[in-house]
Amino acid sequence: MATYQHSKELNNLTLGKSTEYCSEYNPNLLQAVPRSLNRDDLSLQSNDLPFVGEDIWYGYELSWLNNKGKPIVAVAEFRFPCTSPNLVESKSFKLYLNSFNQSKFSSINEVEEALVKDLSATAQTQAEVTLFNVEQCPALAIKLTDQETICIDEEDVTIESYHFQAELLSQVQANSSSDNVTEKLVSHLLKSNCLITNQPDWASIFIDYKGKAIDHAILLKYLISFRQHNEFHEQCVERIYCDLQQYCQLEELTVFARYTRRGGLDINPFRSTHLTHAPIMRTLRQ
Repeated sequence: MATYQHSKELNNLTLGKSTEYCSEYNPNLLQAVPRSLNRDDLSLQSNDLPFVGEDIWYGYELSWLNNKGKPIVAVAEFRFPCTSPNLVESKSFKLYLNSFNQSKFSSINEVEEALVKDLSATAQTQAEVTLFNVEQCPALAIKLTDQETICIDEEDVTIESYHFQAELLSQVQANSSSDNVTEKLVSHLLKSNCLITNQPDWASIFIDYKGKAIDHAILLKYLISFRQHNEFHEQCVERIYCDLQQYCQLEELTVFARYTRRGGLDINPFRSTHLTHAPIMRTLRQ
């Protein structure tokens, strides 16, 4: 699993290495990771993906100086389509955002334009950037799931291994009836580890599907099996999506992970058979 972990593309990253922080605007700090690395492992072709979706990032520590040298702060929303050739490596993203700290910009629009230009160049597709006042960011208002969402974390399961086991899903469908059901499920127990640094990544994962009923206990055991798994956020979500489709052959499927922030950034991958934009919702952990 994750046989690409020592690829030359990853070996050249600053992630996991000692670095100095730069406080002067420097777009050259950004580094890209080809999405093809883990998609090859999942047998996904970039021109024929089985899903649509996007990666939504929120930046909580963005600051710059106005023309008079006064600091300005904002919360940033970044959106990257899942079809982009590259994802932005998170440590380089943090270093890049820090480079705004002591740089002067004439307006918030100038900052947005710089962010769009640099991030689009790194992802090799059009990135979307929106900057919010730290007291008025509707996208980050606490908005939980609707009452139909079922939390599967109370399932009484016995866990004997914490290593990834996709084959657990071979028994995930609870019955063999031909009738389809529609369910909205959430688990707050998803934990994986950074592919390079092995630091823990924590998330709430939302699974909305239409198809034969999924056994909640088996699904929970599968999600817990990521606990010692090493992969980037986006890659974990695509693996979950592909595994559910492989073993369950669902008519509709949406997988959305809200990860907790690290270093002022959180990453929230969203993949779906039919929905292109992630819903606005988050828990207290985000």
